[in-house]
Amino acid sequence: MAAMKAYVYVSLKRSVLDPQGKTIYSALKKMGYKGLEEVRQGKYFDITLDGGISRAEAETEIARIAREVLTNPVMEDFHYRLED
Repeated sequence: MAAMKAYVYVSLKRSVLDPQGKTIYSALKKMGYKGLEEVRQGKYFDITLDGGISRAEAETEIARIAREVLTNPVMEDFHYRLED
């Protein structure tokens, strides 16, 4: 099996205030950028998986890693995609 890449995106839940996103939003507005409604910040992880597991196993492992290690489930959500 070939190696796979997982791209994991972590962001604050919509119900959680995002002061960093608000600061970025304000800075962008002051710099003259137009058409902005909201900015929310997050985290991104690029994970390379070896070829020793199937796609289904990779999905299970990445979801588990994201849920148990990469996020605070009280405050954050995640989504991911896999590429062969």
